[in-house]
Amino acid sequence: MLEAIFLGIVQGLTEFLPISSSAHIRFLGEFLPSAQDPGATFTAIMQIGTEIAVLLYFRRDILKIAHALIRRISGVKFEPGSPEAKDARLGILIAVGSLPIFFLGYFGQSYIRENFRSLWLIAATLIIFGLLLGLLDYIGGKDKDLDQLNSKDGLLYGLAQSLALIPGVSRSGATIAMGRTLGYTREAALRYSFLLAIPAVLGSGTYELLNSLSEGTNTFSVVETTVATVTAFVIGYAVIAWLMKFVQTKSFMPFVVYRVLLGSLILVLLSTGTISA
Repeated sequence: MLEAIFLGIVQGLTEFLPISSSAHIRFLGEFLPSAQDPGATFTAIMQIGTEIAVLLYFRRDILKIAHALIRRISGVKFEPGSPEAKDARLGILIAVGSLPIFFLGYFGQSYIRENFRSLWLIAATLIIFGLLLGLLDYIGGKDKDLDQLNSKDGLLYGLAQSLALIPGVSRSGATIAMGRTLGYTREAALRYSFLLAIPAVLGSGTYELLNSLSEGTNTFSVVETTVATVTAFVIGYAVIAWLMKFVQTKSFMPFVVYRVLLGSLILVLLSTGTISA
């Protein structure tokens, strides 16, 4: 139970920062009393908690988008450029942007479980994608907001998000980097990263939850997993509020430095035999 609570805290602290929560869960699992990988199933279910925090924090935005999208699907025509037209369009683009990760995650799940949990790979992705985030944040544009999001950008955001299937990449890091490349402000890139993650994370978490109940694939009990998920929700909500204020005045460079240092530490520990890949 203490391990589950600890991992829930780690999940809440790292899910929304561009430092990869799955990499932290995988790496820190080596130092727990059980000394094992908590597993992709437990990680995905825990992410439901942090995603509920997103639903609560962005509830007004989400309700407006959902309401406009339902009306648009039912045949209501909006005035071009009106707030409802923009909300409906954003909802459609979130759906389009979710397709790549749903497709790759579903059909590639066996390969992902068997080949993407190595700490060598995680260390490399932490460093490489950390440096990439720093570069793209620095050279990226700074003037576009979500009102200017189009189908091409929405799909590119989605392709970037699908890279998060590799632990160490970071869902928020990949989508933020893509957003900066496309010329969006840090706040707009981060906000869309949160919204785009909702279908993917809830879909993945629900799928893994049902599988764990029917096939027993989770390394933690139902009670332990529930406690970890609730813990992740509480911590995650506080992190969202802090991060949305942080990006308004600061760059992502502190996270870049942290990623490089953590990746380097993992490489040293692996090279000295302190931990196993």
